[in-house]
Amino acid sequence: MGRITDTVKALLIINILFFLGSQYIGDYAVKLFALWFPENPNFQLWQIFTHMFMHADLGHILFNMFALYMFGSVLEQSLGRERFLFIYFSAGLGAAGLQILFSYFNFNEAYEVYLAAGATPADIQELLLKSAQTNNYYFLNNVAKEYTMSLTHTYIIPMLGASGAIFGVLAAFAILYPNLPLYIMFIPIPIKAKYLIGGYFALNVFSAVTGITVLGPSNTAYWAHIGGAIIGFIVMWYWKKNQFNQNRWN
Repeated sequence: MGRITDTVKALLIINILFFLGSQYIGDYAVKLFALWFPENPNFQLWQIFTHMFMHADLGHILFNMFALYMFGSVLEQSLGRERFLFIYFSAGLGAAGLQILFSYFNFNEAYEVYLAAGATPADIQELLLKSAQTNNYYFLNNVAKEYTMSLTHTYIIPMLGASGAIFGVLAAFAILYPNLPLYIMFIPIPIKAKYLIGGYFALNVFSAVTGITVLGPSNTAYWAHIGGAIIGFIVMWYWKKNQFNQNRWN
């Protein structure tokens, strides 16, 4: 492992400062800087950026910062600061965009079920505000519980973390160095980057589609991971194909 590049070092410091600050301030930091569902009153435009520096707990930030440390500096040394930052933040924005898109899909589906069951928009809004205030689910007898959980979860649970940006970094790394052997804990044999990172991506797709959690907590924003990886893949694939000397990647 080479030295930590200046940009990666700065990102690590900013994320750590945000985490320490949020631990001190508490729920207000989450309200202000996490990315809320746009229908939630807590939503603000700046959260599309600030959510990338927020983390739920120590394990969350440790995993993301370890991945940034492991792969970010190598990527920055290969691409330069500007291109590295473009991938990092465009992946983070892509993650937010795809997660919000699928959140709206789930929210609107459940919302229509509520309307079909006889609830008015005012009834639904009252229920959601009550859920947000108490952090509890309130079920209607004639609505399946999974729709209430989907509607309420989308509304009251914010998105936070650098995972989308990190997935963009991982995808770009796999494009640049597909055959580089990588080692992971408890597996004594090297695995090529394209298989290790590709496999991790596939597990996230599986969890996003099926709702079955394989890695991480059950409330993981899998579509955000997928969105970040897709942006990192597309950008790096385009650059590698059109803007660089192909011999450099051999």
